[in-house]
Amino acid sequence: MTRRIAWTLVVLTSVLLVLAVVPLAVSLTARERVAHRDSQRAATRVIAAAAEEHLSDGRPATSMRKELDAAARRGDCAAVYDSSRLVASTPCKAAQGEESEELVADVLRGREPEPPESEGRLLAAEPAGDVREPAGAVVLARSSAPLDARIAAIWGWSAVIGAAALAASVLLSVRLARWVSRPLSTLDASARRLGEGVLDERADVGAGPPEVRRLAATFNTMAARTEALVHGHRAVIADVSHQLRTPLAALRLRLDVLAAGADTATAVDLAAAQEEISRLSRLVEGLLAVARAEQATPRPAAVRIDAVVAERVTAWAPVAEERGIRLVADSGGASPTVAMGAGHLEQILDNLIANAVDAVPSGGSITIDRRAAEATARVRVRDDGPGMPGRAKTVAFRRFGNPEAGGTGLGLAIVHRLVTVNGGTARLEDTAGGGLTVVLELPLWPERGPERADGPRSLPDPKKR
Repeated sequence: MTRRIAWTLVVLTSVLLVLAVVPLAVSLTARERVAHRDSQRAATRVIAAAAEEHLSDGRPATSMRKELDAAARRGDCAAVYDSSRLVASTPCKAAQGEESEELVADVLRGREPEPPESEGRLLAAEPAGDVREPAGAVVLARSSAPLDARIAAIWGWSAVIGAAALAASVLLSVRLARWVSRPLSTLDASARRLGEGVLDERADVGAGPPEVRRLAATFNTMAARTEALVHGHRAVIADVSHQLRTPLAALRLRLDVLAAGADTATAVDLAAAQEEISRLSRLVEGLLAVARAEQATPRPAAVRIDAVVAERVTAWAPVAEERGIRLVADSGGASPTVAMGAGHLEQILDNLIANAVDAVPSGGSITIDRRAAEATARVRVRDDGPGMPGRAKTVAFRRFGNPEAGGTGLGLAIVHRLVTVNGGTARLEDTAGGGLTVVLELPLWPERGPERADGPRSLPDPKKR
């Protein structure tokens, strides 16, 4: 952004300088040329007036020679012609020749000639006497070097002024661009850190234009409310978790004590009550897991998919073997690294494998494969179980979305929340030949940032699920 603002201002200033300096320099150059020509013509008329006294009135040529000598001292070359020949001239012969004779002929005919520029000199011709019937003509040749020097000075100073103005514009543009963009860059970095889970992140409200300061203040207000909301929800989850688990555990213990001394009929009823309490406990755990997933604000870390998949397949292999299910990880293809919160990929795979193990009959298989796409990594968990109806797939990621689910109906909801909070997507597809495939699109790690999180951290034992 700094470069764009600076370049825009520099280009705009350059255009304005060109539109202002160049026409001014052209105008000054034209004025210098006119002044030089007028001065030359005035000097020629002075000599022509003195020559008229000699050519028309027959007076001595003293005055004419005096003016010719003065012109020679100034560095000019002059020549006086009558109607047929050269009468007098300065020692310099630049005012003589074919071009001078053509000018004299035009003057003697009563026409105003177009003085040419010859070999760095400017020629001027004036009649001596009446313009319509002149007694002669005077030609004066003056060097154009002083004029060229003044014109070069005009353009040189114009270039210096333009360059100085452009340099000042560059400095001011860079400072202005930084003044505007630096607070925005800081605000962008603060927003990114807040999105990565640094809830106490705040933006600087003391720099930049007033609009940016108000934006930073608004961001800080939003960040403070978000922090308070997340901390409040976390506190509620912790309180609910404690308040629900404790009475359920106490109730289960009482039923165990009652079942120990009960008769057969009562023991059966107590066993059914214990099963319902266990189901209620699993439901509470699932709801708390969904709530934690919804309130998660992960800090992305580099997670190697192949390491996590291999570890989870090893952990779930005994459960799958016990039920006669083949659980494998496809080792082909690339091994991408994704950006996810620590432990999230493990929790996602645990829920997907648990659902697949419950759904696939004995003799079936579950396959986990992965591959890298353009900006994402694709992970697929395929099974050859009974699959899921189309209508059920549309609501499967909601809480209790599938009324036919064998478990709590919260596993896919947890998966969806964890995937989306990490910037990915999840969808359900039919497996070729029958079954269900869960497709996860996860963001790739940009090879920068915090330390890697290649493996699981304090994961639950799948046998206890």
